[in-house]
Amino acid sequence: MASPIIASVLECLDDAKAEEVVSIDLTGKTPLADHMVIASGRSQRHVGAIADQLLESLKEQGCQNVRVQGIPHCDWVLIDTGDIIVHVFRPEVRGFYNLEKLWSANAPMERLAG
Repeated sequence: MASPIIASVLECLDDAKAEEVVSIDLTGKTPLADHMVIASGRSQRHVGAIADQLLESLKEQGCQNVRVQGIPHCDWVLIDTGDIIVHVFRPEVRGFYNLEKLWSANAPMERLAG
């Protein structure tokens, strides 16, 4: 059940002053995860701090086997709990990849499956 964890993830991102946080429900759209959360940090240092705070929170909640990519560069950090994928971007990188558009509810299903 991802719902208590997703609420905790969103709260942690808010506490870490993450910006433009978007949560996308992926249930039934892909086997990758149930939720995707996309957030921005103001700088590489802020992105790294957000990721560190979120990883600590997940550890305290007993989440195991959390996979992380993007540290130490911190332009784009991906945190994958299995049920939830969190992307923390610098604003320029987020704009380039535009994951919100790719995974939005209005995106064609064949694109979502790939």
